[in-house]
Amino acid sequence: MEDLTDVSFDENLRNRNSKQRNELRSWSFYQLEQFLTYKAEEVGSKVIKVSPEYTSQRCPKCGRIHKANRDHDSHLYTCDCCGYQANDDQVGAMNIQLLGTLWISGNENPKLRVSENEKPVSLNK
Repeated sequence: MEDLTDVSFDENLRNRNSKQRNELRSWSFYQLEQFLTYKAEEVGSKVIKVSPEYTSQRCPKCGRIHKANRDHDSHLYTCDCCGYQANDDQVGAMNIQLLGTLWISGNENPKLRVSENEKPVSLNK
């Protein structure tokens, strides 16, 4: 799963002190992680946290990472390189699965990286 430490979606927490904001923002993510970990351990699996960087920006077909390919309003991801289209959350989930596969293959800190000149980055070899 993505490491969602310090992620917040609520702009209305500005009137609270930092401790209150942290408690209100992190509780549901923490609970989800605990539930997943408990269930995974029951079946002999493990939950790992991976970096959320680029998970919704990377094309699962060609590997191109480009921020503008994701339309937040329509939740549609469209790759400007190969034309692949899917729901942006689905794209994110596919990339998280890839990071998990890289971890299982021995990469203890899998990350998606943008190349210097924005050419497609393929991790699907």
